[in-house]
Amino acid sequence: MSPTESTINPGRLAAFSDGVLAIIITIMVLEISAPAGHDIADWEPLLPVILAYVFSFAFIAIYWNNHHHLLRATGHITPRVMWSNMSLLLFLSLIPVATSWLGEGRNYLEAWPIAVYSMVSLAAGVSFYALTKGIMKADPGNQAVAQFDKSPKGLASQALYVAAIVVAFLAPAVSLGIMVITQAIWFIPDRRLAPG
Repeated sequence: MSPTESTINPGRLAAFSDGVLAIIITIMVLEISAPAGHDIADWEPLLPVILAYVFSFAFIAIYWNNHHHLLRATGHITPRVMWSNMSLLLFLSLIPVATSWLGEGRNYLEAWPIAVYSMVSLAAGVSFYALTKGIMKADPGNQAVAQFDKSPKGLASQALYVAAIVVAFLAPAVSLGIMVITQAIWFIPDRRLAPG
């Protein structure tokens, strides 16, 4: 084992990350309170909160899915990979706060809540890119990860996140649409990592 290689195996890192992501989803759902009344109409004020939760749940699920396939494709974990992974978890752990702000009242139509959500999303995307690069350096002969790194979806999503941040101050609804498009391009994991 080289001096820079960790004794941790990819399965253990994946299991730790799975636990953190499960906690993030739990925190988000605990932010939703049942309506005070007893009529179906009492749910109406909660619709933005529920929609923000569903959007963020999908966001976390997409990261979990792609993260799972990425770690499954590598055999070597180094300190750089571990720290890149922690960086990704840091920014994903901010999603519940961004979700809460976005879903509050009519904040889904306001510039700053959308921009902050987009900024957190961009930071998570950059961290995922750094994680991929770290794995490539730790396991340079790994063709699956090398092919994943060449996927145009990574750069496209970063550009879309930046666009969403800028557009949030001009047309918040359009910015939300950009975020939905960004999620859509990642909804299906890269087939080079998840064949079949």
